This record gives sequence, C-alpha cells and structure tokens, in this order.
Amino acid sequence: MEIGYWLSSEEQTPHDLVENAKRAEAAGFGHLLISDHIHPWVDAQGHSPFVWSVIGAIAEATERIRLGTAVTCPLIRMHPAIVAHAASTAQSLMDGRFFLGVGTGENLNEHVLGGRWPRADERLEMLDEAVDVIRALLGGEYETYRGKHYTVEQAKLYDAPKEPPPIVIAAKAENAAKLAAAKGDGTMNTSPDGEIVKLYRKEGGSGPIHGKVAGAFTSSEDEARKIAKERQPNTALGGDLSTELALPRDFEAAAELVREEDLEGSLVFGDDPGKWREKIDEFEEAGFTHVALHNVGEDQKGFVEFAKQFV
Repeated sequence: MEIGYWLSSEEQTPHDLVENAKRAEAAGFGHLLISDHIHPWVDAQGHSPFVWSVIGAIAEATERIRLGTAVTCPLIRMHPAIVAHAASTAQSLMDGRFFLGVGTGENLNEHVLGGRWPRADERLEMLDEAVDVIRALLGGEYETYRGKHYTVEQAKLYDAPKEPPPIVIAAKAENAAKLAAAKGDGTMNTSPDGEIVKLYRKEGGSGPIHGKVAGAFTSSEDEARKIAKERQPNTALGGDLSTELALPRDFEAAAELVREEDLEGSLVFGDDPGKWREKIDEFEEAGFTHVALHNVGEDQKGFVEFAKQFV
C-alpha cells in the first residue's frame, strides 16, 4: 500500500499547504491529496483557499510527488468545462504528476452561486455527464456537447497535456462505485468499506483505490480528543448531514450534540504508532491501494516527521 499525505485546505493557509507538500515529498510520501472547498466545515478550521492556485504553487515547489484533488465537485460551483481547463493546466505544471479526483460534492460549497441543490441521484447523473465533458476536452480538440445538464459550444483546450490526468471518482454508495468502474481511472472513499471495493472490482474497476486515515496528532490523548471535537466534529455526524447542510454554523449547531466518544473509530487520537498502523491496516485489508494520512491538528511539521515511519 502506498502512503500519502492529506493537505486539508480547510485547516491550512495557502502558504502552509505548499510548505507541507514540500515536507511530505522530502519525507518520502508517495502522493498528496488536497481538498477542494470554498468553505471550511466549521469556523474553527478557519481556511479554504482556491485549490487550483495552490496546486500551481505546489507544482513549482515539488519535483517527484504526485497530487490529486480529494475531491473536486464539477457540478454547480464550477462547470465541468472549467474543471477540465484547470485540470489540464495542473497536469502540465505538475509534469504529469496530477490526477483529478471528482465527486458529487456538498451543499456547503455548492450553494454559493444561488442554484438549487439537487438530490443525490441527480447529482450522480450530473457527475456522469461531467466526466464525459472533462474527458472530451482533455483530448485537446474542439468539442461541442449538449447534454441534459451541461452545454459546451466549440471549446478547445490549447494547452491540453499529452497525457491527460487520470480521473478518480469518489464512491461511498453502490451506484457511485459502478460509475467509478465504468468511467473512472480509480476510486476514492474516506471509509474502509470493503464491500464498495469488491463491487468496484466486480464491475470492472481496475484502477487505484484511495482512502484517508485521519487523526489528531499530539502527545496527549485527552488533548487529541479535544482537538478532534473542535476541528472535526462533522466526522461524527450521520446520515446525509455532511452533504445537505449549507454553512459552517449549521455544522457547528449539529455538532453541539457530538461527544468526544462519538468520534471513536473514525479518528486516531494521539501519537501511538500502533493505533495509526491499525487504522491504516483496516484500509489495506479492505482492498485499498493508497491511503493518505491526515492530521486534523495544527502541528503538521511534527506529524510529517512522525508519519514518515509508515512510508
């Protein structure tokens, strides 16, 4: 299993994201995943830079490490033609080290232009169409597309890379796993769901399977629990809240019911290598090929030094 490092745009400044990418490369991590938000989950996280600008800076600051978005939503806030343009430029600047992670998104980020927030089945239908648009434009020729959800008229990407970036489609549900197998170059899930992995493989998916192990890194387990509850309470919210709530304050209101013990199982607390390894192993046993490690606390420099033992 390849171990990567998670760049949380909701928790790090633009400059820190670039510096932490450099640290991860120097420490030997195999890849980076970077989140694509316009809002953080809660105000305690405090950040959310424009991911494509940050990717450009990372391209200049690194030489070896691969990077993917986790994930970009090419549905409402950004038209798939614009995402194709951004991904094309990122792949060129990264000298072929970029991959585009896409998913159906969250209302938290997608409501900002005032459009309707579609139901989950419609969003997946939109994603299916969006992937077709992106793939076509990455071919570098003039494209016209008139679908149910998107229209593209005589568009051409003049700096389309010779090797288009792989498209990794996030999948937590069965229908998304089938889409990832049919039209993706890989899939992604933040939970170690072995059944989704099996379905993806059964449906013909042969690409990499990306996951994430998150935790609060600090020497005190009690302090780690406090950090996790303050900065990642949304992890414990069930149902469709993560995709349906519109504002950080909505997540904060819902999180008032979250207790520290409710975060058990979804986050690692502290700096015990055995506990981090146990969570990594859950993903490997479920069939994941790649896992990015995410520290929800502020000590990213110390965490990179700690986590390189797993690389």
